[in-house]
Amino acid sequence: MTPFELGFASVIAIVALIYLGVYIPVALGLVSFVAIWLMRDNFQLALNLLKIAVGDSVTEYAFATVPLFTFMGLVVSKAGLGTDIYRVMNRVFRAVRGGLGMATVGANAVFAAVTGSSIASASVFTKVAVPEMLRLGYTPRFAVGVVAGSSVLGMIIPPSAMLIIYALVAQQSVGHMFLAGIVPGILLAIAYIGAILVMGAVTPGFVGGSTARPTSGGDTPDGDGLGPLQAVLLTLPVAILITVVLGGIYTGWLTPVEAGAAGSAVALAIALLRGRMTLSGFWSALLETGHITAAILFLITTASMYSRMLGFAGLPNALADLLAAHELSFVGVMVLYVLLMLFLGTLLDTASIILIVVPLFLPIVEPMGVSLVWFGIITVIGAEIGLLTPPLGISCFVIKSTLDDPAINLKDVFLGALPFAAVMLLVLIVLIRFPTLSVGLLG
Repeated sequence: MTPFELGFASVIAIVALIYLGVYIPVALGLVSFVAIWLMRDNFQLALNLLKIAVGDSVTEYAFATVPLFTFMGLVVSKAGLGTDIYRVMNRVFRAVRGGLGMATVGANAVFAAVTGSSIASASVFTKVAVPEMLRLGYTPRFAVGVVAGSSVLGMIIPPSAMLIIYALVAQQSVGHMFLAGIVPGILLAIAYIGAILVMGAVTPGFVGGSTARPTSGGDTPDGDGLGPLQAVLLTLPVAILITVVLGGIYTGWLTPVEAGAAGSAVALAIALLRGRMTLSGFWSALLETGHITAAILFLITTASMYSRMLGFAGLPNALADLLAAHELSFVGVMVLYVLLMLFLGTLLDTASIILIVVPLFLPIVEPMGVSLVWFGIITVIGAEIGLLTPPLGISCFVIKSTLDDPAINLKDVFLGALPFAAVMLLVLIVLIRFPTLSVGLLG
């Protein structure tokens, strides 16, 4: 087999192994190592490249953002800020049909700005929002669908683990990626709220619910009885965190690593002041941070090996020549790219898609003069649609596993999330058509 044939076969082998359940970095590293060994018939060369991949990746200073923002997100979740934001947002939207769904979207958007995890958002708001929506007469499919749809905001609105992974794979600034994710994340949240408003007017049977509130008296988890001063006090901790992290990065006062450290310190102080952090909870957060960080860094190390294998095989250049031979324009390349991500999204998780597809397409789009920061936003949003689509749909599986309701099955979750996946696709098209929406804040 020629190097090109080996490279092409290795990509197929990686996808197949991941789909069969092999741990993602193991599949990336093992296939890449063997492919380089076979291409050059040199075991020592493959071993040396593995050493270089480790040295050139996890030893970089920028990787410190991974544990810091992970720890901050875990502490914020333990501090109960998600529930507080949900109560405030529900008070804002409660007079509108579908208002509880809009409140869930708004709360998820704010929660995403201090956690950066779709899985955390899905878990928190499944416990907080779904029971309230069902209590107030919303349909089960809408209740779980809006949580699934809005949970993906955690991977788009910074700080985001996927933006960090893309930045490191594409060798872009983490700070620039964070800034570029702000407007698209807000735009997607607004699109979700608008979609819920339309669904409430056009398909009220799908949404269900009512603007009437229960008359049990007192304050309830959905925000009744919450005064203006209480609402301000509940949102103040989140506002402080967002100001410290994103404000520090945007003004240039803090690097992304320093912002992660400052955000972690502030989140820990908030949790302690609220009495939500014990010694055992702190140790649990540290251990979970270590587990998540090790997994992400292992992923990026093996992805570095995979990129080198692709270079040895000449696969990116061959793909570029193939697209040039068919005279595909920039629009054609982007259509092909989005379709490929949508297809892979039905099989793989977001990190896998980014690690497999980005090294293939970067050498193609970079000569076209496009911003690689903008390309990263398109990549993350396109890959995130896969969180809502079967058969993998990680957010949908998290919601189902978190729900304590046998009456709601996995099919209900996927069907409920379908309208929100469609909204994501429309927003993705808008961002492709108007790149300024992503890179405007970069100046």
